[in-house]
Amino acid sequence: MRLLIIGSGGTIGNYVTQHFESQHEVVRATRSAGDVQIDINDERSIRAGLEKVGTVDAIVVAAGEAHWDSLERMSEEDFYIGIKSKLMGQVNVVRHGLQHLSLGGSITLTTGILADDPVVMTTSAAMVNGALHSFVKAVNLELSDGKRVNVVCPGLVEPSAEKYADYFPGHDPVSMKRVVNGYAKSVLGKGSGEIIRVY
Repeated sequence: MRLLIIGSGGTIGNYVTQHFESQHEVVRATRSAGDVQIDINDERSIRAGLEKVGTVDAIVVAAGEAHWDSLERMSEEDFYIGIKSKLMGQVNVVRHGLQHLSLGGSITLTTGILADDPVVMTTSAAMVNGALHSFVKAVNLELSDGKRVNVVCPGLVEPSAEKYADYFPGHDPVSMKRVVNGYAKSVLGKGSGEIIRVY
């Protein structure tokens, strides 16, 4: 199997990349390094990167950002950071990525627990995560040729637990093994339109 992993240098992306590289061909993509450069904030970069990569059996997106702050301090521009990056960035990967999938290929997006269990300072992140869940369920109704789109929704992951502990009181950190298994289920399984919650 040939996979494109966008965000392969990030916390989750690195673990997912290492897992799949043991048995599959992985094309690594980040904004400034890897086998190909893809900035999901830029639709032209997405299209150019996909053209360079060609046909793949699976695309995994483990990239995207959103601004964290209290609602009273958030500007409209602050909200657009998450809308442009984590939301539309991943939506655009699906829009253009479907054309580069082999028959029966899949695209896996990434959200997080904030869609279901938001904490303070996360109005933007929670909003875009929830929107992506709705998008995946809706786009599933329009897929053909056995192509699939899912989203993995992890909780607070162990490598980030100490850094973000104050934001997530009482949350049990999730092991990276469990998170990686969520991506394996999406890529290697047959489900589509699924929100794979790992928390």
